[in-house]
Amino acid sequence: MVRLCHTRVVGAVVGSIVRVRFRLLLASVVLLGFVGRSAADEERLVNYVDPFLGTAPLTNVADIGFDPPWRVWAGLTFPGASRPNAMVQLSPITEFGSGAGYEYEDEVIHAFAHTNKGHWNLCHIPVLPVTGEIDARDFGSAFDHQQETASPGYYQVFLKRYGVDAELTTTLRCGRHRYAYPPMADRAVVFNLAISNERIREYELVQVDQRTVHGFQYGREKVCFSARFNADIVDVEQLPSGRRRGGRSRTVHVVRFAPSDAPLEMDLGLSFVSVENAKLNLDEEVGDASFDQTKSAAAAEWEELLGKVRVAGGTDRQRGLFYSSLYRSFLWPALRSDANGQFLDASGQVVSKDFDYYTNPSLWDDYRNKLVLLCMLTPDVAENVIKSMIDRGVATGFMPTFFHGDHASAFIAGAYLRGLRGFNVRQAFELMLKNATVESSRARPHLDEYIERGYVATPSIESPVVETKAKAGVTKTLEYAYDDYAVAVLAREIGEQEAAERMLERSNNYRNVFDPQAQLMRGRLANGDWVEPFDDQYPYYEYMYREANAWQSSFFAPHDTEGLVALFPDAAAFERQLDRLFSIPWNPQHIAMNVNSFIGQYCHGNQPDHGFPYLYYWVGKQEKSQAILDEIMDRFYGMDDGRTLCGMDDAGEMSAWYVFNAIGLYPYSPADAEYLICVPVFDEIQLRLGEGEVAIRREGDGRKIVSVTSGSEPIAGLAITHGELIRGGDVLIRTKQASDAP
Repeated sequence: MVRLCHTRVVGAVVGSIVRVRFRLLLASVVLLGFVGRSAADEERLVNYVDPFLGTAPLTNVADIGFDPPWRVWAGLTFPGASRPNAMVQLSPITEFGSGAGYEYEDEVIHAFAHTNKGHWNLCHIPVLPVTGEIDARDFGSAFDHQQETASPGYYQVFLKRYGVDAELTTTLRCGRHRYAYPPMADRAVVFNLAISNERIREYELVQVDQRTVHGFQYGREKVCFSARFNADIVDVEQLPSGRRRGGRSRTVHVVRFAPSDAPLEMDLGLSFVSVENAKLNLDEEVGDASFDQTKSAAAAEWEELLGKVRVAGGTDRQRGLFYSSLYRSFLWPALRSDANGQFLDASGQVVSKDFDYYTNPSLWDDYRNKLVLLCMLTPDVAENVIKSMIDRGVATGFMPTFFHGDHASAFIAGAYLRGLRGFNVRQAFELMLKNATVESSRARPHLDEYIERGYVATPSIESPVVETKAKAGVTKTLEYAYDDYAVAVLAREIGEQEAAERMLERSNNYRNVFDPQAQLMRGRLANGDWVEPFDDQYPYYEYMYREANAWQSSFFAPHDTEGLVALFPDAAAFERQLDRLFSIPWNPQHIAMNVNSFIGQYCHGNQPDHGFPYLYYWVGKQEKSQAILDEIMDRFYGMDDGRTLCGMDDAGEMSAWYVFNAIGLYPYSPADAEYLICVPVFDEIQLRLGEGEVAIRREGDGRKIVSVTSGSEPIAGLAITHGELIRGGDVLIRTKQASDAP
């Protein structure tokens, strides 16, 4: 039987509690388009953030790995205004149906929408300020990036077509708009409620009084709004704008105002419950505050959050990438309960409970890093996210999943081991165990055969292609095995020994798809035979692997990497296979839409293999891992013009990967409260975790780690537990050049 905590590369010693404070010295910077800041401004961390990071396209074929016939999924982020994990993300739309709705190379803004994520959904309640006669079929405005700015909690752009300077800021549940029209121009705001990034079935806008309208959009869910203006409404028109699916007519609402030299302000509250709650959110969160007061409050909230990780040293570019990535890590999950506590639960009932209700995380993507960061820096939010998941689980019978795998188990187990106690762990465990033992499309598809055979079989399909539909049997087997381990970890912690042993035994199932001849994970037929023919470099979306090829899947056993190494003839054979992983050139004829940006066969443009650079730790070659980490951070973040990522950010997962590796910690197995130690990008990092502070310091300019101490005590290896991190005082990472003599 494998043991728990397989990521434990070495033992650790708990040191004394030492609280260290140091003053962060920041030099003047020119970062990702931000110029001309005053000395006082440079002390503000929000000024390092570029919300445009990830909005620009990746076009360099050498970096992509092939010549794409379409826009590569680089970033899919939005530049608009938001508070951390808020209900409202108020952002410009240049193209509906394009991920986050904003693509940097576009030249026309069609709307400002009030929800976002970057997953081709949301983008609700689109509005746009206009002047004069309105072409209801085409009223978007050209814009120029030279007249566009963004910072945490704020967005501004000049709309050329109308001569309108538009400013946006937000509270948790409300969007605030300030539009400066040309002097004495006709003023209007278009509500294009027939469209979002989802299929809209029904919509409505109603004038309530001289300065208020309210209504809703109804697509996958109903989103209600209440909008009030600082000027009297002259008229509300409904203009035909074309046909939509099903032959139904499509219209826009135009809310008109009298000419004035004063800016027009619109405050719009959202609610996923009712228009009454939308108005309540508006009254509670905006009240009599000015636009500038809300803008300042938004910046202050982000400053407080970003200030939980302060860095010294590094280059201007590295500091900019770091704080932009940290910012991007805290936009999702999104709040869904109103100011009065009400929300619509999974059964469709309006309820009010003693916690903030959030959307489900993007669990397949962000359990690896982003949710660990959420637990570390905002544990209260993480606890409420888990409570929300439990609430959905109780209503539906199963713990929520997302896209693939069952990774709520890793998130919740890791949160509990990191000391989070603000949720009902027994309820969570019962739902996790049900997911792991009862097959359901809501939880783990093909679970029965996984339990019976020890793997999910791959069907025999002649000449499969990238898009071939199947069960992604290899990936399911690997991920279910890890999810079993996560259930075992939590079971052990709460005294459920029988379940712990059963799930721990099942976590060995990853071995059942290991082909010792190919030394790779490989699809197996229901009769146990290996899938033939077998091209280990060919990427699939669902056949054998999920959005990956064999190389990008075969080293996933973060709970038992020692056991994975033992499947090879010896450690040297394992190292040789790793060398192949990072050196076999990518075949440019292998084209998959979201599998791009390679080091050999390793793909940083998608998440499945994001932990693989650390595998050299298990053969005593940390410096080889560090060389790969350095290349990834230098090459794949802030690419091209500095505003490009190598792949889809996936609700902050790509960003959180950078955050962890830049500070010298990596949650290789997120279900375990433990971090592998790497060489930080910065000379010194101050982490504020709860009420305590810990400093991580780098000594030496090399990339090979010589020693690590926590407090005054040495750590006998390259891993540190969460308990040691928060109790052990300063972490000192001493380095040397890899070629230096001992």
